[in-house]
Amino acid sequence: MGLLSGKVTLVTGAATGLGRAIAVEYGREGAKVVVNYSKSSDDAKQTAELVREAGGEPLLIQADVAQDRQVRAMVAKTLEHFGRIDVLVNNAGVIKTLPFSDLEGLTEEVWDTQLNVHVKGTFFCCRAVVEPMRRQGRGRIINIASIAGLWSRGSSIAYSTSKAALVHLSKCLARTLGPEIQVNVIAPGFIPNTRGTAGRPIEPMLQDAALKRVGKPSDVAELALFMATKADFMSGSVVTVDGGRVC
Repeated sequence: MGLLSGKVTLVTGAATGLGRAIAVEYGREGAKVVVNYSKSSDDAKQTAELVREAGGEPLLIQADVAQDRQVRAMVAKTLEHFGRIDVLVNNAGVIKTLPFSDLEGLTEEVWDTQLNVHVKGTFFCCRAVVEPMRRQGRGRIINIASIAGLWSRGSSIAYSTSKAALVHLSKCLARTLGPEIQVNVIAPGFIPNTRGTAGRPIEPMLQDAALKRVGKPSDVAELALFMATKADFMSGSVVTVDGGRVC
């Protein structure tokens, strides 16, 4: 029996990177895993197969989390197929790299994309699962932010600001949705070879970190498992996984 046997988990942005690592980790613990993706169909199918090989039961659902109607349809399909939702992981994200000094580069489109996915999308997904989780009597929501939301660094001002807003949104929801639903945040540091980090130099990240290494997707997945299965007295918490860069 795995830690998530009989549980239904929904992981947004699960086609690659952190989302894939979390989905597979949940599958390894016996979960039914909804593998959400927006555009990367082939990658998402590979994630679903990896979940199955790990021992989980995958369900592939395409939905743009920035569209409320699509989010509600995704949750309805999950409930129709599995009957419940125990854990929601809001991992879907987008990155547009711009130097902080490039204020003119922060176009309306850049702002809208970052805020729509990271803030509105997270809210839409959280709101959609509230009723079924409360009906069950409990539920857990895990929002993937970034250390960029905790200090004045990151791929762009818009990205950092959107992640900071996600952190505050999570705290507001934790207070609003308790005691039945716990809401916590994971703020990862630099993780190479994930979407948005390709080609970025690693050496500065190593020098910044107390542990002198960069992160791995499994570092985040292990914490996501803990928040989904343990952490009974945590809500509204923000946990960094960054090797000691923000300390």
